[in-house]
Parts: sequence; C-alpha cells; structure tokens
Amino acid sequence: MTREHQSPANALDTTFLATVSHGPGVYLMQGKREVLYVGKAADLRKRLAQYAHFSGPAHSKTGVMLSHVRKVETILTTTEKEALILEASLIKKHRPRYNVILRDDKNYPLIKVTVKEKWPRVLVTRRRIRDGSRYFGPFASTSAMRTTLKLLFSMFPLRRCKTIRRRERPCLNYQMGRCLAPCADLVDNTEYMAMVREVILLLEGKNQHIITNLQEKMHRAAADLAFEEAALQRDRITALQRTLEHQVIAAEHGLDQDVFGLARHGASVGIALLFVRAGMISGSQNFFIADPIGNDAQILSQTLMLYYSNRRHPPRELMLPLAIEDETLVCEQLSELREGPVRLSVPRRGKRMQLMRMAAANAEQVFSKESKKLKAWQIMAKTLVHKLRLSNSPDHIECLDISNLSGKQAVGSLVCFVRGEPEKRGYRHYRITGRDEPDDYAMMREVLQRRMETGLAKNNLPDMLLLDGGKGQLGIGVEVLADFDLLDRIDLVAIAKEKQDEGEKLFRPGRKNPIILPAHAPALLYLMRIRDESHRFGITFHRRLRRNNTLRSPLDKVTGIGEQRKKDLLGTLGSYKRIQSATAKELATVPGIGPVLAESIFRQLHPEKNKTHAA
Repeated sequence: MTREHQSPANALDTTFLATVSHGPGVYLMQGKREVLYVGKAADLRKRLAQYAHFSGPAHSKTGVMLSHVRKVETILTTTEKEALILEASLIKKHRPRYNVILRDDKNYPLIKVTVKEKWPRVLVTRRRIRDGSRYFGPFASTSAMRTTLKLLFSMFPLRRCKTIRRRERPCLNYQMGRCLAPCADLVDNTEYMAMVREVILLLEGKNQHIITNLQEKMHRAAADLAFEEAALQRDRITALQRTLEHQVIAAEHGLDQDVFGLARHGASVGIALLFVRAGMISGSQNFFIADPIGNDAQILSQTLMLYYSNRRHPPRELMLPLAIEDETLVCEQLSELREGPVRLSVPRRGKRMQLMRMAAANAEQVFSKESKKLKAWQIMAKTLVHKLRLSNSPDHIECLDISNLSGKQAVGSLVCFVRGEPEKRGYRHYRITGRDEPDDYAMMREVLQRRMETGLAKNNLPDMLLLDGGKGQLGIGVEVLADFDLLDRIDLVAIAKEKQDEGEKLFRPGRKNPIILPAHAPALLYLMRIRDESHRFGITFHRRLRRNNTLRSPLDKVTGIGEQRKKDLLGTLGSYKRIQSATAKELATVPGIGPVLAESIFRQLHPEKNKTHAA
C-alpha cells in the first residue's frame, strides 16, 4: 500500500501524520524533482512524527534535508524484514543524496571452477550465479589473480575451451603441455577429476597439503628413475612456494571473512573492507560517504544491505567495528543470500583485533585519499576556468560523440565526469531516429535537444558541455542551448584535431580563433581523456548494434517462429540452408512444428513459389 502527501509549506503536518499507519514500511522524502532520502521504520507514524517535531539546528544535516522536502511517500510492508529489503532496493534505484551511496560499488573478479561439468575448467567471472560451480575471491588485485591463474594453469593443465568437441587430433594447447586433451580421450576422467580437486585445495588455501602430494609424486618418480617427471614436480613445488611467500596470512583458521572498518570525520564517513579468504588477505575495498544521515550503527547496517546482493554473496563471517542496527534482520537476509549461516561479530580482544586495527587504519586512509583528490580537482578546475574563460567551475562535465556507419545505425554517446572522475550513472546512449543519410550536424542537434529537455525536467544539467568536433559542431551547440535559454548557464566547448599533423584545438562561442594548449598540458589531457571515453562508449555500443544486426537470422522474419521454435528447427535440421531446402512435410517432423505451421513456414521461406502458383 502506498500513500503520498504533498504540501509546500509542511510535508509532515498533523493532517498527513493522522493518515499514516503504525505498521512497518518505507518512507521516501522527496524534493522538487528528486528523492532526497529513503528510510524504513517498524512504526511509520512514530518515525515520521519524530521528523515533524525535529528541534535540532537548522544547519544540521537533518534540518537541511527537511527544509527541502516537498512530498512524503510511504509504502507499507508486512514485516520489518520486508521493509529492510525494500529500503535497500529503493536506495539503489533512486540513489538519494542523504543516504549511504557506495560510489565505488564495483564487482571484483572471481575465479570459477565448473565442478558440475564432466570435464571442469577454470575461468574468470564477475558474476556469481547458482549453477553448482565453486567460486573463489573476490580478487581486488587483478595482478594477484593473474599470478594465481598462471600458477594454476602451469601446474594443472585443465581444458581451456568453452565446449568439448570430439577431435581426432588434440589442439595446440595439448602440444604445449597446457591441456590434457579430454576432447581426444587422452586422459582418464578419474585422473582429471583428481587434478580438479587439487585446484580447489589450492584455491581454498590448503597449500601445504598440495606441496606434500607433489613431494610424494616427486620422490616416487625419482625412485622409478623417471627423472623428467621428478623435475616437473620439483618445479611445481618451487613455483607454489614462491607464490606463497607473497601471501599475507591473516589467520590460521583458514576461514572466509569480510572485515569492516569505519572512521568518521565530521559529517563524512569512511568505510574500509578487507577480504580474508582461506585465512589470507586477498584484497580490500574502500568507500567514502560524504554526508549521510544516521548514526554509525545505522550507516554500517545500510552499507551491508547495499553491498551484498545476489551477485555478491557474503562470506561465512563478517567482522564489524560496532553492533549494527537491525542486526537480526540483516543477518537473516545475508544468510539467505549466502544460502548458509552468516555470523556477525564485533571483536574486542585477542588475535582478531589485529585485523580490526588494520581495517580501521584503511578507513582513516580513505579521508587522506579523498582530500588529495579534492585538492587535485580544485587545481584542475581553476586551470580550466582560466584557460577556457569559463563562467562556471566545471564540476559536472558531459561530452557528446556521434557514431554512425554511412548514416546507418547512428548512435549518440554521452559520458559524464563529476569532479574529475567518471560518473557512470550519467552515461547515456541515444538511438538516433529518422536519419538514413550521414548528417552529423542534424544528429548532434537531435541528441542535444533530447538531453536538454531531460536535463531541465530533472534539474540535472551539466556545468560544461564538451562536443567532439570543430566550429560546425560548436555552432549547433550554441543554437540548441539558445533555444532552451541555457547559454548563460552551461559553458560550451568543442575539441577537434582539424589536420592530422596538428594538435588538438579547443573552440569557444564568441571566439574566432581556437584555443591551443601545449600538447602535455594537464587541462588538455583531461579534456582529451573525456573525449576518448565518449569515443570508447559510443564505439562499444555501435559495435554491439552491428553485431546483433549481423547475427540476425532470416528466421527472425518468419511469422509463427519464436526463439524456442527457431532453436528446435536449427537443432533438428542443422542450418538455415537445410531449413530453406526442406519440404513442408519435413518441416512438420520437427518437434513443436505441426502441419499447419510447417506449411506457413514453407510459404514464407519461398515467396517466389507462391507467386508462380498464383500466376
């Protein structure tokens, strides 16, 4: 059940509060055009009444937030746990200004062992799905992960190919000793699976067990005078021991843990996360939360709910610097994600405190990094304002690039940078419609008009707009911004290399000659970085469109055939050529294709025969 109240004067007046339920649910504080804050409560009316009677300073975070609230929406839930889950979902969707936002919320790579396959393989993935495979990680350091993979592939030559096809002769990987060639029946499955179990032991951190096994094999081979085999096992032992020297042992228990540290400087919070896998530190991740509402217990609770998901499962134990809000409910949700028990602990003494102190030190370090980033950006912003004669500090820059192939499949790609860093939420692709001829100016005009309309409606316009092109593109930008009365609000810059042997030129409205900065000037390199990112973003999408167009089958145009029937036809007859040459009776023998549909497919695949028959 959803209830809204809107009142410019007081969105939390007594009339509205009287209509709010005492049950559990979620509330959304909304401003003019955006959601400011999402919260949950076991008793919605009681929680909103606390906001209505807020008596703190007007300049406090809560006071400032409440001064911007124009509308309150409440959503009732059946239980507190449902409210907790819904709150996390809505925060991820709306990314409100005053909630915990994990801006560095990227998925680190995992090593996956496909143990459910007859011939398992080892691969890298960023998605954890419930397919019965074993997953190890995450690896915050890709170099450490590559070192681990190099060791695995050198010691355990499992198959690399995605699918197994029966081969008379094995491929080059077998000749190079990188694969046991199960495709050519050159290895017994029992022997192969024993090697897979050793791979899993290594990834679980049970390295001493593997070294013992390798030593036994080496001694047996030496006793049998198989000196080449003994030397191979010796080299594997040496490589494994060399790798182990660089691993930081965090604990002797060999468990998987995530260790959280939290530090606060004024209104801002820094959170550090250490990944402990099989008793060893495999990496870390840091978050800077600029201005969240709530105490440390609430912020840490919200962080756990936002960080872990179906794609990022929690380990067996989370070590926390303090007890969190709604600990029982959060623990239940994390256990469901893991499909096993999850323990939340707050260490106070003993060996675990060494890990907690390390996490706390990393959390403090977050502020130092943020301070350096802010100072570096302030210098860059001043330089841009001075060199380009900007009217605003370019904290929010967007860059537009048009990509097309002779006018076909035209795409506009827009990238967004905020205070010197990419803001992926602001990236956009625009499918350009109604253009069959190459007209970059018209395409740019269409995309800019659409962006300005959306920006005015959502109040999220950039401070500076960078266009990939010269004076012509700049002229289009000036016309569009003038139509929306935004020339005084948005600084417009175009960047182009007009001749191959010349450097980059920057164009500004009202200026006849281009601005030419030294080739290695930091300001120019920064603008080139933004332009190149827009190229990459646009070309990637454009390639995907062309690939999808190329892979489109003629069967897609046949009425009555969906994805499943297309698979059935191709699976039975083997190829489109054979489907096209089949008779209606042969088509009718395919599972899921009856006589009536077979006749329809035949007529659609042979329109020329229909015309001949009609004549």
